[in-house]
Amino acid sequence: MKLLAALLCVGALSAEAPVAGFRVVRTYPHDRSAFTQGLEYHDGYLYEGTGLNGRSWLRKVELTTGRVVRQVALPYEHFGEGITLLAGEILQLTWQSHTGFIYGASDFKLRRQFHYEGEGWGLANNGREVFLSDGSSTIRVLNPKTLAVARRFRVTDGAMPVAQLNELEMVNGELYANIWQSDRIARIAPSTGKVLGWVDLKGLLSPIFRTGDIDVLNGIAYDAAGKRLFVTGKLWPSVFEIQVTAKVAPAAKSAKR
Repeated sequence: MKLLAALLCVGALSAEAPVAGFRVVRTYPHDRSAFTQGLEYHDGYLYEGTGLNGRSWLRKVELTTGRVVRQVALPYEHFGEGITLLAGEILQLTWQSHTGFIYGASDFKLRRQFHYEGEGWGLANNGREVFLSDGSSTIRVLNPKTLAVARRFRVTDGAMPVAQLNELEMVNGELYANIWQSDRIARIAPSTGKVLGWVDLKGLLSPIFRTGDIDVLNGIAYDAAGKRLFVTGKLWPSVFEIQVTAKVAPAAKSAKR
């Protein structure tokens, strides 16, 4: 899934932004069958969009227990992707169907659909704009009412483009992005696309829980009121509440991961 030219992958590029580490604050259970594509936190619950044909869901999940309290399935032909909560609704992308779904946040009833060009990967919003990633280095910014493209920006670390942008989350005015098949999260200035820093999550999930190349880091949720940051991955057994630590080292030049 989602294979792009290796030369555009962030791991093959020289980097200038500083790299931070992490500390695990608490661990919560997560459904190991969930192919996590989108993650949001709201009023004590996690909202999760999952992928794979026939296994694509929108779910409301109890944070402390991992219990699914509400869910709705996408039709088999759709491969679910990122989600975002906005004005009492939940928007959910699909990978290659060019179709998004809009549900009522309180009842998960489908209200309407929307369409977009290209692939859909990640979604986030700041209340005024909706941000959409498609696996490239470009973020589309949508009008929250019409979902029409208002502008685009390219994400760069120094002079180098950062591709494979996947799941998105707004955190204190910054756009956080998972990088597909990477253990890093990019912190992006949404006004310019500049990478402000990286969060290196290597070692977060024990190797004993890794089953292959597909169960990668993917899923960022932020509790703004409690200032809590949650991360997980595809088919991971846990959701981790983490604290970003001080810078551990300058980013390596021409590093390969």
